[in-house]
Amino acid sequence: MVVESDGYIALIEYLVERLSLFEGHQQGPGSLTIEDLVSERVASSLMTLCEQNPQLDATLRFVMMQEADAVVADLEEVLSAVWLQAPTEPQLAFLNEFIDLIKNLFDSSIN
Repeated sequence: MVVESDGYIALIEYLVERLSLFEGHQQGPGSLTIEDLVSERVASSLMTLCEQNPQLDATLRFVMMQEADAVVADLEEVLSAVWLQAPTEPQLAFLNEFIDLIKNLFDSSIN
């Protein structure tokens, strides 16, 4: 559906190109970790997507949840060195943008 699409592969390449944002183990203020941010934003995006598309059947919703879990796992793998740290402002902005792009892939795949 999404994680094996060309668009997703392009987004992972985009993430890899921006890895310098996550180097040096700098940590932002606050207690929210990158793991928390990614998990919450992906889950929120998935819930929004389901609310926007009430006609989706249970099977497709389940597939979307599996794909969302795969997205989080991929991000955890790529960002493992900083996964449990609080994001800096630039990291926060990038991750919010990145997850919005992921949601757009899900939107496109069901429309």
